[in-house]
Amino acid sequence: MTTLTLYDSLSRSLRPFAPLDPARGVRVYSCGPTVYNYAHVGNLRAYVFTDTLSRVLTWKGHDLTHVINITDVGHLTSDADAGDDKMEAAAKRAGTDIWAIARHYTDAFKQNLADLNIRTPTHLPLATDHVAEMIAFAKAIEAKHCYRLDSGLYFDVTTVPDYGRLARSADDTGESRIDPVEGKRHAQDFAIWRTSAPEENRQMEWDSPWGRGAPGWHLECSVMSKKYLGESFDIHTGGIDHREIHHPNEIAQNQAHCGCGDSGAAFWMHNNFLVERAGKMSKSSGAFLTLQSLVDRGFHPLSYRMLCLQAHYRSELEFSWENLAAAQVRLKRLVQAVEGLRARVDAPAKGSAAAYRDQLDAAVSDDLATPRALPVLDALVADKKVSPADRLAALGDFVTVLGLPLDRLRREDLRVRPVSAGIDEAGIAARLVERQAARAAKDFSTSDAIRDELAVAGVEVMDGDPLGWDWRVTI
Repeated sequence: MTTLTLYDSLSRSLRPFAPLDPARGVRVYSCGPTVYNYAHVGNLRAYVFTDTLSRVLTWKGHDLTHVINITDVGHLTSDADAGDDKMEAAAKRAGTDIWAIARHYTDAFKQNLADLNIRTPTHLPLATDHVAEMIAFAKAIEAKHCYRLDSGLYFDVTTVPDYGRLARSADDTGESRIDPVEGKRHAQDFAIWRTSAPEENRQMEWDSPWGRGAPGWHLECSVMSKKYLGESFDIHTGGIDHREIHHPNEIAQNQAHCGCGDSGAAFWMHNNFLVERAGKMSKSSGAFLTLQSLVDRGFHPLSYRMLCLQAHYRSELEFSWENLAAAQVRLKRLVQAVEGLRARVDAPAKGSAAAYRDQLDAAVSDDLATPRALPVLDALVADKKVSPADRLAALGDFVTVLGLPLDRLRREDLRVRPVSAGIDEAGIAARLVERQAARAAKDFSTSDAIRDELAVAGVEVMDGDPLGWDWRVTI
């Protein structure tokens, strides 16, 4: 196979990848969601990316240990050290128990992963299950690297070498996002532990040497990556917004704990934003698209996965309903083509599909270039010089790497009814049978009436559709 080359954000360069310790396989840590609300589709792009990475690694024969953490405490409404804890704020808004909030949105996130055919990671640890270990980690680095304020324990970033080199803080704007906290020695210093103020009424807090309170957001990832993957591991992933504050702070903690210049991960990898014409997608605006939002408009979740695969993970991806519709059509064409291959699987053998596997390998080995891999897939299923059986066999590699389950998808699976539609699939099928009978009897008035009835319910009958799709739901 082709040598895998990946882009390392820390060195800002493409580098050949090899496991730090082949005997332990490849160890990957991915920053997970803060479970105070549903993940928006921009958040979910990060997990399509890291799933693609994990699929490529296992396809290339590596044993994989993959961790995605669940942040259920400690993340403030600012990315730095200001504002309310996101979990506490969500519980106050809902007027409910914070632990119930965490469970609900954790379950919703897991369902998103399943709907996008994202493989379950090896570990999905909760931050709240590791508070004792966070306190022990903070105690270990306190004497040389931290100082106390009334508001908690803070990390002095001048005590580690090259703080901020991941963000390139000399020429990036990350530092400007850090709000001042009274008494901090330096603007970039960050909270290791936040002591609850006397007037605070928190649902999540623990006793510590620095007073009753909660851990800082950055601490959990250093602690859990070390616990599950070791002090040095292979790859750390996250959204590009983490490159500016969260990940530099993780690196500083890692250096402090090991007493060395090691950043923790050999590769730091970041996916770019999903953007709308109005700007990058975020929850702060109060209006954002969830995966269920797409389903409610009649789109299958795997159409969103296809949309993500059509752009390189390091490039911005523009979201629009038109782009999503085009991705769904592309997915439908592939599903139809593969169904055609299954119908002709007994055709005589001829040609070879080996070249397509080599092209897939070359594409994804070049920093996960999925936009180059998709045309190879299109060419494979359309190549009449190769037998249907051989094309289906080669398809398995593309299914494994791209996470598009074309080996089991059927066209009816992609028929998603919008919430606005007033008829279910069984009703649609029954009315179409009646319409076909009317057309056969040349009763075109009845046929047209049924077509119009379905249109009112949000279903477009596709007479003469070149894809042979019979009907589709409309937006």
